[in-house]
Amino acid sequence: MSTMTLIRTEAALATEPSPRFTDLLAAEWIKLRSLRSTYWVLALASLVAIVININAVHSDLTYIDHPPPRLPGMPAYRYDPLFHGLSSIASDLMAVAAGSLGAITVFGEYTTGMIRTTFAAVPDRRGVIAAKVLLIGGITALAGVVVSTASFFATNAMLASRHVGLSITDEGCLRVFLSYAAIVPVCALIGMALGALLRHATASIVSLVLLMFILPLIFGGDRYRWLKEIGTHLPLATVQRLTINPHSGATMGKYAPSVLDSWITMGVWAAVAVAVTVVVVRRRDV
Repeated sequence: MSTMTLIRTEAALATEPSPRFTDLLAAEWIKLRSLRSTYWVLALASLVAIVININAVHSDLTYIDHPPPRLPGMPAYRYDPLFHGLSSIASDLMAVAAGSLGAITVFGEYTTGMIRTTFAAVPDRRGVIAAKVLLIGGITALAGVVVSTASFFATNAMLASRHVGLSITDEGCLRVFLSYAAIVPVCALIGMALGALLRHATASIVSLVLLMFILPLIFGGDRYRWLKEIGTHLPLATVQRLTINPHSGATMGKYAPSVLDSWITMGVWAAVAVAVTVVVVRRRDV
C-alpha cells in the first residue's frame, strides 16, 4: 500500500505544472518580508541618508550667507549644491546597506538550510535566482530613487532662497540624480554575488567593505596610471565620477574616466555580479 502511495505521489509531482515566474517572485517576497530586520535596515539607512544630505546643506547656509574672504589669486567662493546635497557619505551608507541586504538574501538561505527546500520545490535554479535578483534589484532601486529624489529636491528647495539652488533640468543634474540612485541596486547585486561565493555572513560583509572602501585606498594616486585606472573602475568610483557637477571645476585627477566609461563600468559590475550569482548557485552543491 505504501509503495502504491509513493508511486501516485511521484506521478502527481510529475504532472504538476512548473511554477510561473510570478510565483517565484511571490515566494521570494514572502522570504524577504519574513526577515523584518533586512528591509528595516534598508528603510532606516535610506532615512538616515536623506537626513545626512539635508543636514549638510542646512549647516552650509551660514557659509553661503557669509562666504569666506577671497584670498589673493584664488577664485571667488562658489557653492556646489550637487556635491553637498548628494554627499558621498550618504551614498556610501546606502551602498553598505544595499550590499548587505543582497548578501543576506543569498547566504541566509544557505546557513538556515532553506535553500534545499527551495530547490526541492523548484529545481529550476536559474528561475529562483532570477526572481531573487529582480526582487532585490527592484527594492534597492526604489530605495535609491527615494533617497536621490528626496535629497535633491529638498536641498535645492532650501537653497532656492539663496539663489544657488539647481533644477533637475540644469546641465548635469539628471545624470547626477540617476547615478546616485543607480549605485544602490548595483551594490545590492554585488552583495548577492559575494553571498553566493562565500556563503558566510562575516566573510561576505567584510569582503563587501573591502571592495567598496579599502581597495580604493590601495588603487589611488596619480603616480602609476594602471593603479589609478583600476581604482577608477571600482564600484563607488563610478558614482563619484558621475556625480561631479560640470560647473564646479572638481575632477578626479589624472587619468579620470569619461562619463560614458563610468556608466559602462557600473553596468558591467551589475551584469558580472548577476552572472556570478547564477553560475555559482547552479554549479555548487547546496
